[in-house]
Amino acid sequence: MPFDQMCREARSLGYEAIEIAPFTLAEDAGSLSPEKRAELRSTMEANELCFAGLHWLTATPPGLHMTTRDEAVRTRTWQHIHRLIDLCADLAICPGEHNGVMVLGSPKQRSATDGMSPREATDILTHELAHAAPHAESRGVKILVEALSPDQTNVINSLADAVSIVKQIGSPGVQTMFDSHNTAGETEPHPELIRRYGSYIKHVHVNEMDGREPGTGDYDFDALLHALSAVKYSGYVSLEVFDFSRDGVEIARSAINYLKKDMPEAAFIQSV
Repeated sequence: MPFDQMCREARSLGYEAIEIAPFTLAEDAGSLSPEKRAELRSTMEANELCFAGLHWLTATPPGLHMTTRDEAVRTRTWQHIHRLIDLCADLAICPGEHNGVMVLGSPKQRSATDGMSPREATDILTHELAHAAPHAESRGVKILVEALSPDQTNVINSLADAVSIVKQIGSPGVQTMFDSHNTAGETEPHPELIRRYGSYIKHVHVNEMDGREPGTGDYDFDALLHALSAVKYSGYVSLEVFDFSRDGVEIARSAINYLKKDMPEAAFIQSV
């Protein structure tokens, strides 16, 4: 649906902020004009929504890859990410400790390719993130290294892997996040992971392991949300679903009602 209608629907359901996939704005969202950025910001503001950040960063333009040995492709990809850092900061409308987060998932665009080992790809990703960190820090943006399941990528499959990169870089501009859908590679209970790495977790995605919205499966969101509360997590809890076989508004309504039963004081957002 149009962006302004989506904002109205999300706010009417009780969501407090919007997390945006750049490709829903334009094929190259980093090239959006100052006028368009101001329009998006005004639309969110008019609907009393905050901007939480960006995700699905490199789905478009076509041909991007973060860890390839092809320097021309890799340079173009990271230039795109630098432009998204500015977009993220420019869309920020609510006061807080940062100007939005950028969830660095993008499994196809970070996986080891062309005979490269996962270790080599991870080292390249870490190197490029370290170069992007000062820009993110200067704009008040946090790039979040997202752990993804092994069936999606062979680079960064656990929260421990993600935190290791965060520690190597040592910048407040690079942190991590937790996504319940992407935990197939984890071997420890998720509440324990939250307690261990809580200081590095700056954003949370909630969804069932099969990609549907919370409440349609058997994931223990009660334990997850209470673990977040125990570590005094202060970021957003963001609904991110992948099954849209049902009406989107009904999915959003069902999810927020289900989650608020477990943590009424939590701040929820909707990803688009």
